[in-house]
Amino acid sequence: GTEERRKHMALVTMKTLLEQAQAERRGVGAFSVGNMEMVKGAVQAAEELGTPIILQIAEVRLKHSPLHLMGPMMVQAAKEAEVDIAVHLDHGLTIGNVRQALELGFTSVMYDRSTHPFEENIGRTREVAELAKAYGATVEAELGLVGGSEDGSCDHGIRCTDPRDAKIFCERTGVDALAVAIGNAHGNYPVAPKLAFDVLEQIHAETEGLPLVLHGGSGITDEDFQTAIRKGIVKVNIATASFNRLMERTEEYMQTEGAHNYFSLNEAMVRGTYENVKHHIEVFCC
Repeated sequence: GTEERRKHMALVTMKTLLEQAQAERRGVGAFSVGNMEMVKGAVQAAEELGTPIILQIAEVRLKHSPLHLMGPMMVQAAKEAEVDIAVHLDHGLTIGNVRQALELGFTSVMYDRSTHPFEENIGRTREVAELAKAYGATVEAELGLVGGSEDGSCDHGIRCTDPRDAKIFCERTGVDALAVAIGNAHGNYPVAPKLAFDVLEQIHAETEGLPLVLHGGSGITDEDFQTAIRKGIVKVNIATASFNRLMERTEEYMQTEGAHNYFSLNEAMVRGTYENVKHHIEVFCC
């Protein structure tokens, strides 16, 4: 009945999940989703492993997966899940979309001004932090330049986050989580990124235990993810790997003998996402 369902309602703030993970010395996977199948696959993996996750969507993806359709589905999936789930707008580029996500019930937003000058990044991020707090939501920002862009359309180069700048930035913006650049890059990369763990340690020391975020997981080894988590990374973004695994499972299905149908295609997409999310949750729990 309703009581039974209410017990499962588990939409929480990202801050709650990050603090819990810090206390348990593990990382939280933040999994990008683009359709219903991906939402279902991610939640299924989280429930099976009894581990909280973050469901997220990046603003550059909204032309394929509109926020007014994806947002309510992500929020409802979190409410109905048997584990705690936070719902996050990744790399918000306009205040309008950040506000729309908050109105839809997202419990976390990221406003990304990392390609802009330091002072402008601080000023705009502080505005968004105040807006998010009014909704009781968590706020993430980025400092330094993570290579590439979320959709692979451009590459701004990689600039490591300056640990001293990170300290000033966090103090002046009041953000709850900081995405750092330590040699990581967005998108599909032929060469495995080399992570600057020494820089990560310095950022972690300067920001006094603020949860740090690793974007651009493609090509990073499981061991490197675990080392990063030990040295201060709490949230790990996974996008490309899920889209890739979904496509692998879809292509395998399309190559099978006989007629094909939407329903089996749907199951292949769910399975691909589920497998990738499950693998990463296991890695991040170290």
